[in-house]
Amino acid sequence: MTAVHKRTQFLSARKTLHPEHLKALVRIPPSEINWLRLGSFSVPFQPLSRPPTHPVQWKLPQIQEDLLLDSAILALEDGTVFEGRSFGAPAERAGEVVFNTALTGYQEIFTDPSYSGQIVILTNPQIGNYGTSSADNEASRPYIEGLVVREFSSIASNWRSDEGARGFLSNSSIPVVSDLDTRALVRHLRSRGVMRGVLSAIEKNHAKLVEKARAIPSMTGLDLASRVTTPNSYTWTRSIEPCSPSEVLTPSSEPRFNVVAYDFGIKRNILRRLVHVGCNVTVVPALTSAEDVLALKPDGVFLSNGPGDPEPLHDQIANIRKLIGKTPIFGICLGHQILGLALGGKTFKLKFGHRGANHPVMNRLTGRIEITSHNHGFAVDADSLAASDVEITHMNLNDQTLEGFRHRREPVFCVQYHPEAAPGPHDSHYLFDDFVHLMADHK
Repeated sequence: MTAVHKRTQFLSARKTLHPEHLKALVRIPPSEINWLRLGSFSVPFQPLSRPPTHPVQWKLPQIQEDLLLDSAILALEDGTVFEGRSFGAPAERAGEVVFNTALTGYQEIFTDPSYSGQIVILTNPQIGNYGTSSADNEASRPYIEGLVVREFSSIASNWRSDEGARGFLSNSSIPVVSDLDTRALVRHLRSRGVMRGVLSAIEKNHAKLVEKARAIPSMTGLDLASRVTTPNSYTWTRSIEPCSPSEVLTPSSEPRFNVVAYDFGIKRNILRRLVHVGCNVTVVPALTSAEDVLALKPDGVFLSNGPGDPEPLHDQIANIRKLIGKTPIFGICLGHQILGLALGGKTFKLKFGHRGANHPVMNRLTGRIEITSHNHGFAVDADSLAASDVEITHMNLNDQTLEGFRHRREPVFCVQYHPEAAPGPHDSHYLFDDFVHLMADHK
């Protein structure tokens, strides 16, 4: 039997609010309002006979009531269905349903190419309350397939914001479902594992949506890096910038090293961090040959994050294998997994992945614990790596999965997590300095 979770709590909470009280609070002139829609029903009320007591007339923003109050449905492949309010585009999208536990940084999550092919649940209760800023984009557009939240704010308060979160997603035809029980949904995925799903603000038939969810490709065996990579090479010159006048940043280093960055779904803050530590960065497509990379005479090669399963990336793995021993290499996330495969290791799919901004990682070289930002559904099997070639440097303290390693003889190292931290803590920024030191030693 299909399980259905509806927005009854959302509706009942609004039945207790008297329309006259709400009208007085927002200072809407009585002549301009004759009814008030609460949840899925309308309440008529009479205009006030007395004029407003405050000289300033405040009006609610013009919103598309019908769109905001339409329902949206999330259907999972196991037959579970969640129903809530539609806050995004009137669209239907499919993908692997995953969750992220970060408290802030929703825009960076929206625009992270690593989320290609995924419907994202954000566990923070309210999303959208600080809008979006073009300076915070991690790519040129949002890459998530859909968004699931407990509460989506239609009002944003942030001096840096230049567009509301709803409009930002709607302009890219991304559906959003709000006012459903995200705690129950996340607990369901934690116990049973992430699964395929369909988020629809169009189709209302639960059975049809469940069948669609079962028909979409599994993330295992899926090459998504080739879909999100840049079609052409380009240079990147922008360094990190303060988010506010009060933020103090260390000065950017003078550019001394030429770095070629493979784009498997690269985030802009990684590029900013490389420039900040003194790198001239050339970004190349995911299938660029090792010979073409070496022709650029790099001081080092960077392997980026990206979406999908690393095992189908046979050509990319072969190219990186050719580069090992020819130039210093630093990999992050999918780049870490590709290096593991290039060195003869194996990868496996995690039950529900690591996605959040507070994952504890042990640095075995220093003995320090780093709080780190994560976004990955696959991991490298530490036991599959040859101990004679590879030294384990970082381990996840939550589940003891591999978080980093380095080659014992060649200038190669990598981590599974995101040291650029956008969003997330800054504990691991030192890894970019380590890359610079490695290039300096081999220049």
